[in-house]
Amino acid sequence: MAGRDVIRMVNMTFYGHHGVADSERELGGKFSLDIELFCDVREAGRNDDLSKTVDYKAVYEVAREVEESRSYMLLEALAHDVAEAILTRFEVDAVTIRARKQSVPLGGLIDYTEVEIHRTRDDFE
Repeated sequence: MAGRDVIRMVNMTFYGHHGVADSERELGGKFSLDIELFCDVREAGRNDDLSKTVDYKAVYEVAREVEESRSYMLLEALAHDVAEAILTRFEVDAVTIRARKQSVPLGGLIDYTEVEIHRTRDDFE
């Protein structure tokens, strides 16, 4: 069954100007992404061949390109756009994206907020 394998890229960290409050968008802050790529990597494993799997460096570059492309108000929108870019550019069956915001102005102490989405190729056809 294709798509049962998972490639994980964990805690890619960027500095961005995202958020609802004007101060967040002006000052910026740290944002992190986790990406899970659901794809069949059996041929890559058998042949030790990069062309038979997903190039992690290329996925990282796409995630960075999306994160830097605009100022997002919502983590949900950032995660959605990263998922769409990956599913349209790479041979993967599905992706899970976790987007985290490190400094959240909620009036109290919090480590981070996180949004997790799961999308399949069918979601963008």
